[in-house]
This record gives sequence, C-alpha cells and structure tokens, in this order.
Amino acid sequence: MTIESAVAAPVVRPAPSRAALDRATKRLQGAVPDVEIAVHAPLIARIEALKAERDAIVLAHNYMTPEIFHGVADLVGDSLALANLASETEASVIVLAGVHFMAETAKLINPDKTVLIPDLGAGCSLAESITPADVRALRAQYPGVPVVTYVNTSAAVKAECDICCTSSNAVEVVESLGSDRVIFVPDQYLSAHVATQTDVEIIPWDGACEVHERFVAQDLISLRESWPGIEIIAHPECPQEVLAEADFVGSTSGMIQHVRDQRPERVALITECSMSDNVAAELPEIDFVRPCNLCPYMKRITLTKIARSLETMQHAVEIDEAVAGRARIAVERMLAVGRGRGG
Repeated sequence: MTIESAVAAPVVRPAPSRAALDRATKRLQGAVPDVEIAVHAPLIARIEALKAERDAIVLAHNYMTPEIFHGVADLVGDSLALANLASETEASVIVLAGVHFMAETAKLINPDKTVLIPDLGAGCSLAESITPADVRALRAQYPGVPVVTYVNTSAAVKAECDICCTSSNAVEVVESLGSDRVIFVPDQYLSAHVATQTDVEIIPWDGACEVHERFVAQDLISLRESWPGIEIIAHPECPQEVLAEADFVGSTSGMIQHVRDQRPERVALITECSMSDNVAAELPEIDFVRPCNLCPYMKRITLTKIARSLETMQHAVEIDEAVAGRARIAVERMLAVGRGRGG
C-alpha cells in the first residue's frame, strides 16, 4: 500500500458568509456547548464550501467528536454502515473521518474514487495486532479452515482472508461459510462473544482494541452502585467479564438502536466516549452516564485536518491492486451476506 500526497495547493479564501455561518451554527445546536459554536462554525462553513468545490462528501464514524459528526458529516455510521454508504455514493471524493482501515475499505469498494484520510496517524491498535504473515501461519496450522476477519484490519490482512465481518453480522458471516470450525481474527473478545452465539468452533487470535479492553467488570458494578436503575450497554470488543455485567451487548449500531427503542431513563454506553456525546444530542431526554475511554487514533481527526485534507487533497489512499483485488473479494462477500446494521 502506498499513500499519494497530492496535488492541489491551498488558496486564500474569503471569509464565510453570514448565511453559511448560520447553517453551521444550526447544525451544532444541541450537539456542542454554545460557547464552542462560535469557534467551530467558521471552520465548518469553510469545509462545506470545500466539499462543494471538490465534489466531496465526509463519511464519519460514530466515534468522531460532535463538531465533526454533527457539523460536517454527510453520512454517519459504524464500520459496516460506512462500507455500505461508501459503496452507494456518487461523489468523486470521499473524506473518511475515522481510522485508516475504514479509509482502505472505502477505497476497496470505490477504486475509481479519491479517498482521503485527514491524518496518516489515525490507525487502530486492533488492526495492528495482526499481519498477513500471521494469517498465513494460521492457515498452515489449520489447513482447509476458512478465515473470517473482523473489518478492523488492514487491506493486506483482508487479502489473506476469506471474508470480512463486523460485530453485528459476525455470527451470520461465520455460519454462512457452512464449516464446522472457522479461524476468527483478530479480536479475541469478539471471538469469544461469537463463540457463545453459534455452534461453529471458533479458533481465535489474541488481538484487542485498546479502548474496549480497558473496561473491567468493576467499572460496571460501580456504575450500578452510584446510579441505581441504570441500564448498561456494552460493545462485544469488551472482555467477557464486562459483557457478563451488562444488560445488553450489541454492535455500535445495535447499541444506538437499543437506546432509541427502549428509551431508558439513564444509560451508560460501554464503548468509545464520543458515541455517547453524539447519541445524547439526538436523545436529550435520556441521562447518559459516561465512563469515558477515548480512542487516541479517532481523536487525530479534527475539523482543521478535514479542511486541510480537502484543500490539499491529502492524504489519498492507494492500495496495490495485487492486494486490493483479493481484499475486495473479502469485503464484497461480507456485503453480500447481509446489508443490515453494522459493527
């Protein structure tokens, strides 16, 4: 994989119009504190103008900060939702407000479009926990056993696997292979959770998300002691002891939908902290208690970097076609299994 740094020099731009500032302000109301709106609105107006110039859209993951998620995102969602949305857009340029494997997935689905990642350092501890050589070694150790990879992996790893999955469709993907056993990489905790939901034998890898792995069961016990009656919803990338203490376990989109459907009086989302901020803006009547673990990689994406990315067309994601062709098959097989809510 190479990254092309391209192309267009930044230009001096006029100050945003009053109408553009008003539109930006409206998007942020209820999502960020009023005192922050005046800071963010001019940059949001600038980004909106740049999107029009570049025929671009911004795809934002649920873990983006509210000024991005509500302020400049055209399409939002979790990993599977973003993959699906990327496959449907007609825009010439996709700015991925998320982490690098998500930008690679968008590029795999849209090889003829320009896909930009605003910061090359927006990686993923889970994706970095496994290499293509590791997958080849697993195949040698378990000959003939199909390999499912969580979408949180590099294109090079996807190219060595049979099919991708997300946390919401993992069981469906595993069972779609018609095998008595599968290798499941790289998340050990999601693997363990999937194993409780299917009769297929799961052969795991020992990777983990540094955000979700930090949660422990005592965190949830302390929440219940401090907030009697609280509903606790956890992501399956958390350790099994954490999931055992939760009231509901679901993918990113599954967690959000559960809150929308059930409307608990008070809730804690055991996942990356910014998601609570974004859902709280949609459902202000619910009291969100926030045990705040932040993803340092997601937080590398900022409004300023999105604007710079659109001005300079950096950093364009390019994947060697020898890798991309095989990785694309794994992603397309995932999308073919089901286009439901993502993980």
